[in-house]
Amino acid sequence: MEKTTKEIVAKAKKIKLLLTDCDGVLTDGGVYYTAKGEEMKKFSLRDGMGVERLRTLAQIETGIITGENSDIVLRRAEKLKIIEYHPGVRDKLSKLKEIMEQRKLTSDQIAYIGDDCNDLEIMNHVGLSACPADAMPFVCKVASLVLRKNGGFGAFRDFAEIIIECQLK
Repeated sequence: MEKTTKEIVAKAKKIKLLLTDCDGVLTDGGVYYTAKGEEMKKFSLRDGMGVERLRTLAQIETGIITGENSDIVLRRAEKLKIIEYHPGVRDKLSKLKEIMEQRKLTSDQIAYIGDDCNDLEIMNHVGLSACPADAMPFVCKVASLVLRKNGGFGAFRDFAEIIIECQLK
């Protein structure tokens, strides 16, 4: 259910932390295995630049909350200097509340981007939510914004740029 531009701008101006799911948002949702069983994921460098631009232009930190436990995602989070990295999370809403308490943030100061059923609860409790163009249809109905790009192909960057633009107005 897409909000009006005026509502989005008002919500985006309050954001202090952008949280994201990993698979299906920062990646295309696919996973690759070698003959030796090694897992590989592809990340968009544009999304990585979105993390950096959020931090430097709008003083907004980024966090990853994912149900997966992956050394690959940990390495990506470290490379992007993401300090809120939470792997293996089954109850994302509880993790959100813990982060809010630790950082002394309110729900309207947090944005979230997700793509599937395990993201719905958290999306309903943050100030601004988004999903990639290829998110599950029921997620698109809940998101404040349905982005033009697919997961792993710049959806995170698009959301970051919207927030940056609103913050700098």
